[in-house]
Amino acid sequence: MTEPKLQLENCPLNADDCVWLHELASLRQQNEALKRLVTTDTLTGLHNYRYFRDLLTREMASTLRTGRASCLIMIDIDHFKSVNDQWGHEAGNQALIVAADVFRQAVRATDVVCRYGGEEFIAVLPQTSLPIAVRVAERMREYLEKSCVQYEDNCFQLTASFGVGVYSGEDGTTLESLVDSVDQYLYQAKQQGRNRVCHADFSTLRQETTVSADEKSALFNYSDD
Repeated sequence: MTEPKLQLENCPLNADDCVWLHELASLRQQNEALKRLVTTDTLTGLHNYRYFRDLLTREMASTLRTGRASCLIMIDIDHFKSVNDQWGHEAGNQALIVAADVFRQAVRATDVVCRYGGEEFIAVLPQTSLPIAVRVAERMREYLEKSCVQYEDNCFQLTASFGVGVYSGEDGTTLESLVDSVDQYLYQAKQQGRNRVCHADFSTLRQETTVSADEKSALFNYSDD
């Protein structure tokens, strides 16, 4: 497909074929490609840790402006070392690719899954209450448990542990302290036997993090289709 011809009125020199505009468009495309490269995990195709931090910073600022809570899900593939030990590192890479695809399919269109590092993933859920986020995490867990990693002539299953936290704009909460708090719930899930979701007690949440009527409808109608 040929590129569309630049409109005459866009050219400052009134030329039929403006070299300067073509070069500017090319530079913009290269810049966008470079931006995608530095914010994308090359193995899984998910956004990477750099992108995650930028996104969470923006969503926390949005929560402060709007009063709508944002949630965070941290995920750790269970017993991932044993996958590498038993099947090899290439199988481990394939397992991470499968997990990334599963998580992408399990979340909502507004949620963003990133690779946090190693066998850890993290999802940012904008304008989401904790009960909804827990439902999403449970869906991710169930999808992964039912999946199969195909490697050469072998097929093996994965499970993961999940920690879920909420940011509602509390004074003194930083990005680091929010991530640390969610990491504690992830640790709790591991300690309790793995392949489970741990989160804050709903009854301890501030009023703005409770489920609205619309969210209750979304929660109970959130199917596994």
